[in-house]
Amino acid sequence: MKYCFLVLVLWIGTNSLAQNLDSYERPPIFPGCDSLEISQLKQCLFHKIQSEVYNSFQVPDDLAQNNYVGQVQVLFEINSQGQTSVLYIDAINESLKKETNRVFELMPQMQPGTYNGIPTYFQYSLTIKIPLQPVGEMNLTSVEDIPVLENDLERESAELDSINKSLIPYNSPEYDSYLNIPFTHHYYDLFDSEMNRVGTNAHTAAKPFQYSEVKPYFSLKDRNEKLKKNATSWVGRKFWDEHLVRVQSKDYWFVIDPIFDLQVGKDSEADFSSTYNNTRGFTVQGGLGKRLNFYTSVFESQGRFAEYYNNYALSIRGREAAVIPGRGISKLFKDDGFDYPVAEAYLSYSPIDILNVQFGHGKNFIGDGYRSLFQSDFGSPYPFFKISTKFWKIKYTNTWMWLKDIRGEVSEERSFLRKYMANHYLSWNVSKRLNIGLFESVLWYDSNDRGFDVNYLNPIIFYRAIEFETGQGAGNAIVGASAKYKWNNKVNLYSQVILDEFSLPEIRKGNKSWKNKFGYQIGLKYFEPFDVENLNLQIEYNRVRPYTYSHNTIILNYANTNQPMAHAWGANFSEFIIIGRYKYNRWFGDAKLVFGKRGYDFNTEEDNFFYGGDIYRTENDRVGDSNIKVAQGNTTNIFYGELIGGYILNPVSRLHLFAQVVFRNFNPEVNTAEVYKSNTAWFSVGVKTDLFNWYWDL
Repeated sequence: MKYCFLVLVLWIGTNSLAQNLDSYERPPIFPGCDSLEISQLKQCLFHKIQSEVYNSFQVPDDLAQNNYVGQVQVLFEINSQGQTSVLYIDAINESLKKETNRVFELMPQMQPGTYNGIPTYFQYSLTIKIPLQPVGEMNLTSVEDIPVLENDLERESAELDSINKSLIPYNSPEYDSYLNIPFTHHYYDLFDSEMNRVGTNAHTAAKPFQYSEVKPYFSLKDRNEKLKKNATSWVGRKFWDEHLVRVQSKDYWFVIDPIFDLQVGKDSEADFSSTYNNTRGFTVQGGLGKRLNFYTSVFESQGRFAEYYNNYALSIRGREAAVIPGRGISKLFKDDGFDYPVAEAYLSYSPIDILNVQFGHGKNFIGDGYRSLFQSDFGSPYPFFKISTKFWKIKYTNTWMWLKDIRGEVSEERSFLRKYMANHYLSWNVSKRLNIGLFESVLWYDSNDRGFDVNYLNPIIFYRAIEFETGQGAGNAIVGASAKYKWNNKVNLYSQVILDEFSLPEIRKGNKSWKNKFGYQIGLKYFEPFDVENLNLQIEYNRVRPYTYSHNTIILNYANTNQPMAHAWGANFSEFIIIGRYKYNRWFGDAKLVFGKRGYDFNTEEDNFFYGGDIYRTENDRVGDSNIKVAQGNTTNIFYGELIGGYILNPVSRLHLFAQVVFRNFNPEVNTAEVYKSNTAWFSVGVKTDLFNWYWDL
């Protein structure tokens, strides 16, 4: 008897709950459904929405002519004001997506759905089959909604469920974001031609670009969609097509990917058996709302490179075991390797579309060339604060940086000597073809305990004047100009001129004074030459006079962590570069030739003069005041050749397989302890995430 009573109680309770559900949860009311009972509202809503779609949807002409058969999946929301908005569309092409958006924009205003009498939003999923199916045969279902809860206990118990229910299908929001596109020459070649077409208002010198800057000219999202393998298994999708972890809601999104740079090789000149690099890490990027984005990457690495590269890392070590160019301070690993952890991160915020503010730890680049005489990414990451402003035909970039000198002669106790740099770069699209840029930079350090000098915080001030006011020994100012001319959509000419110091009276004397410290760059880009699709060529010449970037105060050289902040070779050199890049679907191939002449110091007891190439030495040790020539001193001829080919494994995470061959001939006039003749043939294979540039052409 007692079991019968229990069954009766459960039956009554279940029916009561079902009735209560109808009373406290009411779906949105479509116009014309308001006279129905609450239990009939959802059915009426579904019928009306399907009718609207059936009556309004028009299959795009290009698909209709080919008798297309397929479907469109739509996730949409009716919010707490009764307005309909599309959250996600899965369709074969953009024309179907545009048509779906158009149809849902026609949905009328509704009475919002309620929970406990409080307006809230409801989400629904609709499958539109093509050819169009009659009303009632379309698949329209409810997506679990986030209830408006009044009881605190209910809120706590439902909190995690609410978070899960708030998630929506991932639709690649990074391509619309204010995140930086990680800068590598190989990857930026994808959209270089599109951004440099005649008549575009793109500004291509200040890098890295934000996704929102590239989107008007090139769709990285569409490119990655075309490369999709459309794997069906979870493992297949993550390996070939997707981020490892991806989460998105209306208010935030983030993705997580692994980082690899795993390679093994052989250097013909080295005594050790093989070269290798073993980098593992992860990257996290995302957005909070539409205007705040974040990025971080952490690398743990051990490596042993070609012998010439290892020797360079040891030669710039300062007080440390070694410095890996572009990566940073390392400690020795086993007998002849290096252990070098690296972390980069930044926040990017755009309060309005024309203004972006970033604070982080990373690198920046200014220029249209392979090299930069203004600011390059050759050195180690550093803390920075950057403001980018774009309006009319102008983009203005201000960057403040915190740098360090790790040499023993400038360090105190166990702390590195801190110095600071502030850069201004103004880019102006004068016409449909011509762009000019103006650059100025100033370096200073903590002289007289002044720390970060507020005189240089003003983003529109002329640094040269401030340097004069604070005392020329208290800062090192450099100015420059750039120009780019779009000959046509296939040919671009670009240039840079840098002035560290300039004396007109000395120029008039014609005695080649050491005071005239300057450099210049001229280059050409040829997109799809001879009508070869997906092939781009680049030719560049760089020349920098001796003593440029150095200073009579030992700390105020244009460098960070014993690495140049501009050209990798410092000063006192000339260089000619030819680069070709080709891509086909997921395959790619790059080739590079470098012909150079550099002037080194002898560093012997008989000749310990400074010939102008080593920017870390003070100008007070210079070899003379006049008859100063490029490549003076221990003149060294350099040839460097590089060939790399590979296959993109995952275009979203930028993971690829590669094989690389490097040939390097280094031929000084005189062999010294630091500079001696070498011939290198270095072969490597591996798998790498393409997030930063390796510069092997030292």
